[in-house]
Amino acid sequence: MLGTAVILTAAGVLFCLVTAMLPGPTAGAGAGADVAAPAATPAGAAPSAPTSPAPLAAGSRAPATPSASAAATSAAAAPPPTAKKTPPAASTPAPSAGRIRPGTTYKGVATAYAAADGNGACLFGPSDDLMIAAMNTTDYESSRACGAYVRVRAANGASITVRITNECPLPCAPGQLDLSEQAFAKLAELKVGRIPITWSLVSPRTSDTLSLRYKTGSSAHWCGIQVIDHRNPVARLEVRTGKGWRKLPRTDYNYFLSADGGGCGGAMRITDIYGERLTVDGTALLPNVAQPTRVQFAAH
Repeated sequence: MLGTAVILTAAGVLFCLVTAMLPGPTAGAGAGADVAAPAATPAGAAPSAPTSPAPLAAGSRAPATPSASAAATSAAAAPPPTAKKTPPAASTPAPSAGRIRPGTTYKGVATAYAAADGNGACLFGPSDDLMIAAMNTTDYESSRACGAYVRVRAANGASITVRITNECPLPCAPGQLDLSEQAFAKLAELKVGRIPITWSLVSPRTSDTLSLRYKTGSSAHWCGIQVIDHRNPVARLEVRTGKGWRKLPRTDYNYFLSADGGGCGGAMRITDIYGERLTVDGTALLPNVAQPTRVQFAAH
């Protein structure tokens, strides 16, 4: 018995020694192990494995969690031209408004014409909205009046807002507006034919942004550029060339021409009669295609 006790005691001592020499458990191993949280990434620091998408176009917003299909659709769609607005400086006089000036009331007469599909000398194209008018040649002023909105008031108190899309040639007198039959009927019966009116420039509310269109036949060697759906009359259009910004001359048919192709397909600056300037980049040289932008002139 004594020998057995000695043997058992020796075995116990040996077991303790072996157990003490074994390595301890590895931190984090097993389902119940604690996992250390990763250190916070400082603001502005790039992650170790970048997964951010390509930079967005100016003015666009990224979805919070874009899906694969949404990303594919976005990549396939051609972005509209990028644009920025430059309000007129208080110390800078606004460009000449021509004959039609803000805050001025004009007197004349209203007549009526069959507007058909709404197209006219301004070459904006057909329109579903026939609240339009032709401006007399004098006040049309080589298309400076194109796209202007005017509030017309009759002596009976009736009034209507129309957009200038056409020119009324002589013998239309200064101050005269040749209204579409649909517009004239809002002021008086068509059979009256001619009524005294007053009218003034307005800057209406609109949810539309302006668009740009190159004339049919435009190329890198010659181009005509038209501004469409502008809230306020356009005073000038400039294109960017290798020598800087260049003002283009305006035609009677409401296009700005670059006879030598300078600036065609490049950035543009459009200025309204209040002096606000919109700069547009990324307009493709696509003839007879209205290309919407993301900007519009401010209301006045």
